[in-house]
Amino acid sequence: MPNVYVNAKKDLTTTSATTLYTAPALTTGVIKSILVSEDSGNADTITVTITNTSDAVFSMFKTKAVTANNTVELLTAPLVVQTGEIIKVTAATANRLHVVASVLEIT
Repeated sequence: MPNVYVNAKKDLTTTSATTLYTAPALTTGVIKSILVSEDSGNADTITVTITNTSDAVFSMFKTKAVTANNTVELLTAPLVVQTGEIIKVTAATANRLHVVASVLEIT
């Protein structure tokens, strides 16, 4: 199977950690972009973590501010996600944030 671009989309309807992207077996994901959009007219924050294959959690963004009715690009450079690693996103408040990640999957 050739390398392919995919996107991962989540509407953060809870304040629980939500899986945005998991790198499939035998695949390296290169995340090119993570966009966060606030659509309720209220400022909020988002936390983004990566979990490795031994379940250790690492913070990438801790309570990153997103202003009301605005979109924020979180990445300034591509992020490599190895097989089995998981990107999770957590909103401070439910029903305010949408997240879209653009990923190049290399097999």
